Amino acid sequence: MGFISVSIAVMNLMPIPILDGGQIFILLIEGVIRRDLSLRLKEVITQVGFVMILLLMFVVIWFDLMKTLPASLRPGG
Repeated sequence: MGFISVSIAVMNLMPIPILDGGQIFILLIEGVIRRDLSLRLKEVITQVGFVMILLLMFVVIWFDLMKTLPASLRPGG
């Protein structure tokens, strides 16, 4: 159980914009350039991160289904 918690914590700290690591990364960028990024830019960055997470979930689910389904039900099979 502890391994799962650590895995989730590490995943959450990855610099993907919608996760906590991405928010920390944006704050670091703002600290380096010493000004806030525009709200529109932050929205776009967050939307891109959200799409990345959705695509990752889709790919994982797709591969799980392809591994689980019998060969006769797979596309192209």
